[in-house]
Amino acid sequence: MKFFIDTANLAQIKEANELGILDGVTTNPSLMSKEGIKGEEGVIEHYKKICDIVDGDISAEVLATEFDKIVEEGKKLAAIHPNIVVKVPMIKDGVKAIKWFTDNGIATNCTLVFSAGQAILAAKAGARYVSPFIGRIDDGNWDGIQLIEQIASIYTIQGFQTQILAASIRSSLHIVKCAEAGAHVCTCPLEPIMGLLKHPLTDIGLAKFLEDGKKMGSAIA
Repeated sequence: MKFFIDTANLAQIKEANELGILDGVTTNPSLMSKEGIKGEEGVIEHYKKICDIVDGDISAEVLATEFDKIVEEGKKLAAIHPNIVVKVPMIKDGVKAIKWFTDNGIATNCTLVFSAGQAILAAKAGARYVSPFIGRIDDGNWDGIQLIEQIASIYTIQGFQTQILAASIRSSLHIVKCAEAGAHVCTCPLEPIMGLLKHPLTDIGLAKFLEDGKKMGSAIA
């Protein structure tokens, strides 16, 4: 399973990348705004900085909701860097745009997916990624992980090549559950990724090893 970080914060992207497990980045207008990024030029320059840090797919989201404008904006984003994946919302004109992008060699990530039916449409249109928002599904008293399992089963049966990119991850456990459910990618903030490192028995064991090491004398140079 690939690991993407869901942020526009350059310091957090660098930290995740230095861990050696980062495969890509996802962003959205809310994350860009949080970093104080404004204007078309500001957004483009920020994406260039992200692409300079991470050698992997970088999802860049369109703001348009009409077909022609989605295509126009998507072409500008795709021209920033070869690793840019145009992030398109799951709406009627979004699906049409995904098909256009697919036919013209531009990779896409279909976002705001909340049902298996939507995931089927995204795959039929040729999206590289489909992004089910499992945390938001859980918030509505539905089971986000169950949706991942359902989409994974359908894609396997039908032979769809679209990758399931589990989004709206809230915890380290979510990451593990997504891996079990068949997600190809998970994207989340830095905290859940770093949380995978933690276990109390690791801390206890390391403390014991260090204590015993001191009894042996200095460490091997």
